[in-house]
Amino acid sequence: MLAKSRVFSYPFLTPRRPFSTDSCVEKLRRSWLYVPCSNARMLEKSTITTSDMVIYDLEDSVAPSQKSVALNHLLNFLVEDIKVAPYRRAVRINAIDTKFFTQDVHGILSVPRGCQVQTWVVPKVHSAQHLTEVGKHIPSGLKLDVVASIESAQALWAVGEIAGWKHPDLRIIALLFAAEDYCADTGVLRSKSRSELLYARSKIVSASKAFGLQSIDMVCVDYKDPGYLLEECRDGRALGYDGKQAIHPTQVEIIQSTFLPTEKEIARAAKILHGMERARKAELRGAFGLELDDGAREMIDEPMVKQANAVLAKAIAANLPIPK
Repeated sequence: MLAKSRVFSYPFLTPRRPFSTDSCVEKLRRSWLYVPCSNARMLEKSTITTSDMVIYDLEDSVAPSQKSVALNHLLNFLVEDIKVAPYRRAVRINAIDTKFFTQDVHGILSVPRGCQVQTWVVPKVHSAQHLTEVGKHIPSGLKLDVVASIESAQALWAVGEIAGWKHPDLRIIALLFAAEDYCADTGVLRSKSRSELLYARSKIVSASKAFGLQSIDMVCVDYKDPGYLLEECRDGRALGYDGKQAIHPTQVEIIQSTFLPTEKEIARAAKILHGMERARKAELRGAFGLELDDGAREMIDEPMVKQANAVLAKAIAANLPIPK
């Protein structure tokens, strides 16, 4: 029988930082939906989206001639009761080497403190120094979460330094892969198989995990093909990504349901933790044989326990039922 369980019911379960339920800024962030700020109707519709995160976009989805209009729309929108919880709001500003960057920063910071966006997606991050330069434009003492967008060969080369970047006020929480920009920079030819992006995507995940960050997978540009989106989501989750960008509201549900452990995965993880508890306490062993559905047995030791920990921590954060 399935029952909802608290994390502390499992002696060997130690929650990972990204899935802690102690803080609103560290809840599940599976889907990141872009909303172009130049479109007032889309801004209003963002108040009813179920997406874990909403990115109010001032960059790529806004035409150069509409940058000021988009910023004004966003500022007016923020001071209203937008009904999007503060921890779900993010804003993608324009890159620091554009004439719109300073305009964005000054505009967003002019909003009353209670209405401000606390998570900033910084595009075109090519190095850790790039983030340091951005930090110089933020008032001392203002605490912000930063998502670094990896969009170039230079960024991928320096991704470890970017992930490990430190600042007294700004906290980097995630790396985001901008696949189309990366392809434009490197000459990579996109295909349905995504094999040409395996190295880049894997490296971004590894850098994220090395520094305790979340990793956000690329946009699925074919937003009218739910089957392909599902395939891309499963692929991203298998690589270790925590979530995925969305460019259309219809993509949100598939993303959010896919970037969670399945009932079968949760059951297996619970069996592993219970089996290891029994092996350690009753039999004084650090490994045991897990019986599989086909009657075979799989040897379970510490690495599998760590994997089970991660599965159940995410299930608990999503309030999914866990077998007793």
